[in-house]
Amino acid sequence: GCYLLAITIFVFSAVRDYLFQKALLDQVTVAELGIEPVTYLSYALYSVGMILVLTSFYQLGITGTYLGDYFGILMDARVTAFPFNIMDNPMYNGATMLFAATSIQYQSVAGLVLTLVAYIVYRLALFLEQPYTTQIYANKMRSNNTQQKK
Repeated sequence: GCYLLAITIFVFSAVRDYLFQKALLDQVTVAELGIEPVTYLSYALYSVGMILVLTSFYQLGITGTYLGDYFGILMDARVTAFPFNIMDNPMYNGATMLFAATSIQYQSVAGLVLTLVAYIVYRLALFLEQPYTTQIYANKMRSNNTQQKK
């Protein structure tokens, strides 16, 4: 089940990215987003965003990235290594940075608005995910402590 969900999420993400790029191509551009300092900002956002996404995926693996915990596939403990040691939710934050960087590259205000929408959706997802994740790892920790005492 988890791997089927992973494939589904991956495919829908690819479609989302395609539609995002298509939307940017169909919008009016704003020349001010093409000035040199803003272009450098987009490079920085892209670089940091990509590092956050890739290192998050590396730390979490497929099942950690694609909701394995909903299928009872838990990691030994919550991940605290980079990039999780510098921020919560680095994959969502990195993805948002990638959307912003792409929007700037395309000089698209509409893309920046869509980036804000993506940010809000990620925050809503976290509102729903974080209590569950906190609960299941607390339960796992209690269970491990109980087993160690026996």
